[in-house]
Amino acid sequence: MKKIDVTEAIFEIKKARGLSWEAIAHAIGKSVVWTTSACLGMNSCPEDVADKLVDFLNLPEEAKSVLMEYPTKTWQEAIPQDPLIYRLYEIVGVYGPTLKEVIQEKFGDGIMSAIDFSMDIEKEENPKGDRVVLTLNGKFLPYASW
Repeated sequence: MKKIDVTEAIFEIKKARGLSWEAIAHAIGKSVVWTTSACLGMNSCPEDVADKLVDFLNLPEEAKSVLMEYPTKTWQEAIPQDPLIYRLYEIVGVYGPTLKEVIQEKFGDGIMSAIDFSMDIEKEENPKGDRVVLTLNGKFLPYASW
C-alpha cells in the first residue's frame, strides 16, 4: 500500500460508517487537526496511534506501516483551485509580509516553526454569519549568526 491508498481507504470507511474527523480523532486520542492531517498523509503516526487507527477503522494490517512512514510534505506550486484552500493561499499572499513584519518586530529575526506546531479550528456563531477561527501556534525559531 502507498499513502494515497491508505488515505482513499480512510475516506471510503469514513463515508460508509458516517464518521466525522472529530469521531476518528476522539477514538485515537489526538486532536482533530492532527488526525485529519495524518489521515491525509501529511504527518506520520507513532506506532500506538497507527495501531488505534487501524483497529478503529478496520484498515488492512499493512496500513499500519504506511501510517508510520515519514511524509514528504510537498504540494503543487500552482495556485489552488479549491475555494477554501485558495482563500487561505490568498490570506498568506495578502497578509504574509504583514505577519512576517509583526512577528519579527515582536520576536526578532526568525521564523514560526511548522514542526513544533499546533493548530485548532473552531466555529464561532455570529448573527452576521458564522466565523471560522483558526489558531496557529508555532514555536519561534531565531536565525543563528556564525
